[in-house]
Amino acid sequence: MSRPVINLNLGDCMEAMAKMPDNAFDLAIVDPPYGIGASNPSKKPEKVRQKNGSLLYVKQYKSRKLNWDNSVPSVEFFNELKRVSKKQIIWGANYFGLIGGMLVWDKLNGSSDQYDAEIAWLSWTKEVRTVYYMWSGMFQGKQISSSIHDALEQDGNKKNNEKRIHETQKPVKLYKWLLHNYAKEGDKILDTHGGSMSIAIACHDMNFDLDLWELDPEYYQKGVERFSQHKAQLRMF
Repeated sequence: MSRPVINLNLGDCMEAMAKMPDNAFDLAIVDPPYGIGASNPSKKPEKVRQKNGSLLYVKQYKSRKLNWDNSVPSVEFFNELKRVSKKQIIWGANYFGLIGGMLVWDKLNGSSDQYDAEIAWLSWTKEVRTVYYMWSGMFQGKQISSSIHDALEQDGNKKNNEKRIHETQKPVKLYKWLLHNYAKEGDKILDTHGGSMSIAIACHDMNFDLDLWELDPEYYQKGVERFSQHKAQLRMF
């Protein structure tokens, strides 16, 4: 099996898409800004009470004060995205007025101050599906599943937790679930807002070619480092 081609680009996705032919990609999986101010850093508790009652110290991700999430993308962004890709999965559907098929990701985060779920628009269907994966700070699930019973088990080894490098980071397991369920062998994948580059890790592990863009130089550098470290760890085994 040939290795996937993963292109991680620093730059403006609008400028890049303007140069692309129609239907250049089989599937776009994107997580653009929702316009809810998530880019502004917030103070989180540094001690978390576990189920057995003990307190565990949690090192929090320290974000920069930026303004990338102050507004939603333009109409032109969505038009271009639909032009250059055959199918689209767009996270934040409820903020963009998108109507049609939906995927609801339930984070199983209990009484957390974070939103209970996120919604992605599926361009090719009218169905609504739900997937469960625990994603609440240091509490991360052992598996992702359409069965809430299977997804409720927490990964007890915190060393397995994904390290946070972005305010709106999504788990690698979520992207792997999307690829497994909505992409087919040989598909070319597009991501216009790379962020933490979880999708790059998922595409690499599942052998999908990916073209990704990230506008912010610091996020880009952190994402590239994360991706490189993942590949290096795989080579060790």
